[in-house]
Amino acid sequence: MGEEPRARLSDAGDGGDGDNGNVYAVLSRVPDGACLDLLGDDGVALSDARVVPRADLPGVVRELESREHPRWVWDDTGGWYPSLLAAGVRVDRCHDLRLCHAILRQSELTAVSRLASAPPGPWDEMAEPPSADDGLALFGAPEALGAGDRSEPDATRDELAAQLAAVAETEQPGRIRLLLAAESAGALIAAEMTHDGLPWSAEVHDRVLTELLGPRPRFGERPRKLEELAEAVRSALGAPELNPDSPADVLRALRRVGLTVASTRKWELRELDHPVIEPLLEYKRLSRLLQANGWVWMDTWIRDGRFRPDYVPGGVVTGRWATRGGGALQLPRQVRGAVVPDPGWTLVVADAAQLEPRVLAALAGDRALAEAGRGTDIYQGLVDRGVVDSRAHAKSAMLGAMYGATQGEAGRLMPRLARAYPRAIGLVEDAARAGERGLKVTTRLGRSSPRPGEAWLAAQARAAAEDAAPADVLRARAQAREWGRFTRNFVVQGSAAEWALCWMAALRGRLAALAHGERRPHLVFFLHDEVMVHAPVDQAEEVRGAVLDAAGEAGRLLFGDFPVEFAISTAVVDSYADAK
Repeated sequence: MGEEPRARLSDAGDGGDGDNGNVYAVLSRVPDGACLDLLGDDGVALSDARVVPRADLPGVVRELESREHPRWVWDDTGGWYPSLLAAGVRVDRCHDLRLCHAILRQSELTAVSRLASAPPGPWDEMAEPPSADDGLALFGAPEALGAGDRSEPDATRDELAAQLAAVAETEQPGRIRLLLAAESAGALIAAEMTHDGLPWSAEVHDRVLTELLGPRPRFGERPRKLEELAEAVRSALGAPELNPDSPADVLRALRRVGLTVASTRKWELRELDHPVIEPLLEYKRLSRLLQANGWVWMDTWIRDGRFRPDYVPGGVVTGRWATRGGGALQLPRQVRGAVVPDPGWTLVVADAAQLEPRVLAALAGDRALAEAGRGTDIYQGLVDRGVVDSRAHAKSAMLGAMYGATQGEAGRLMPRLARAYPRAIGLVEDAARAGERGLKVTTRLGRSSPRPGEAWLAAQARAAAEDAAPADVLRARAQAREWGRFTRNFVVQGSAAEWALCWMAALRGRLAALAHGERRPHLVFFLHDEVMVHAPVDQAEEVRGAVLDAAGEAGRLLFGDFPVEFAISTAVVDSYADAK
């Protein structure tokens, strides 16, 4: 694993050691208010706990934030922070007990801790965070996390103590400490992005839909363009009653005209030669747009010129984010033109090119692969070094290595990659073999994969028996390979997610330093390896510099001075559609 990562997000104010050290401001629920405890980094109380009435909490948090710069500790950022943001209060740092518990419970780095070895408890049941729209989310039942006759403040303090102890007991506390800081910073960013919203023009969105689909139809009717395409599909198939929205009906109609197909998937339809294919594919494309981002979506999700999705930090097992509706992580290109800045503002869009291959090079300490991406597209770098003959083949081979493709073009090219970059390919191969044996694998900072379930283990046990049936052996081998593909990618995707969290956290701090009252450049969108900042026009170049500097810091935090280059492309645009 190399040098231990630095456990500090210096410019983001997350993971660092402020002027007052780590002062923990612990908030827990009590009837009609919150209990506030101030603790030192050794867990010793700095003052008596006090109850803060609900109406007074924003003012108390604002005053303490400016005076002590503490790390706020609460059970779930989504349950506390939105109400503070609504009152105009922002905090710099936090420790999200729910998110951190999930990491520490699973991580190989903390496997011997009391927290990891304890039987399942209330904190393990908090996998689904409370809704910020629920009036009880902030001041709900105090027994929610209690145990027996203990109060919630007791349970919250005890959980913090258990988490700090679990970190302190690891051989490399800097790794896991940085991960917990980054994960918690991500929770703050997610809440702030929802609060601030992605600037969105309903007028532009409606114009795009009208151009592509026709005028908005009455409820229950298809838009004009879709109805025309539906008629073209029916005519080509000689099926006047066909419902093109029913895959089963379409499949039967295709077979009736002699087309041998197993599904209505796009890639399979494209292999066919028939007049129905073009209108059918176009119908499917526009129908997806209507369902995912049509007028109903716009009515539901766009308010006051903003799109405010409900982000779920750590919602994917690798640490990637998810959303609870709105599809913020899947905005199709057709509607990106509706993402436009406010007057006098602009959008700074940044993308980390080929993030996962670069992370793989750094994880494995493969200097040859890192050098292939220096100053250039890493896939083109493979071509320039004679590893493969085209960029398309380079991308196919590299993705195959990280996702476990063994067939086709990717499988054929794998031996070339293995010869050229044995350290990188060896790392993912080792991760795959570990998964096939049912073992955990761990990311750069300490997030560990889950072990396979009971059904998987039972299948492997049956296959290992002396009298195992051949079918059971084949099934178990296939399941083992499938889990190996998961663990192969887990170490790379999970480490890339950690880099992205550190990038955003470092950028958040830099943007805060650029604020001038209400003229505050702020993050409004994040998609795995892409960020968007809504910024005053006259600060666009400063924001661009902040984006690049934050990426450099993220690389140093995770990988020290290893010579890997994280290539960031930036664009200052007046519409998301214009970002390349």
